[in-house]
Amino acid sequence: MTADEFHRHVASHPDTIVVDARSAVEFRRGHVPGAIHVPFWAAAFRPLQAVDPWTPLVVYCGHGPRAWMARALFRWRGVQNVCLLDGHMAGWRRAGHAEEAGR
Repeated sequence: MTADEFHRHVASHPDTIVVDARSAVEFRRGHVPGAIHVPFWAAAFRPLQAVDPWTPLVVYCGHGPRAWMARALFRWRGVQNVCLLDGHMAGWRRAGHAEEAGR
């Protein structure tokens, strides 16, 4: 899902969970609005809000590898509807979409 597609998707699917799989420092410097921080290494055990396994979950990192690992771990946990944000945070920024900073 591209940054533009994601932007439209979230507007029409407000139940979508957005997960930033980067480090805490990267997350604080700027993230997709509404994203929750779950570092890729914590995706196997960090609790998510109570969700149906089919609730859409979009994962991103800086460029891809950490999000791929997080997606695999979320699927292993039984989350069925997990996709990646194409271009990740770098693509989000290139597309000119807004960011939040801080926690």
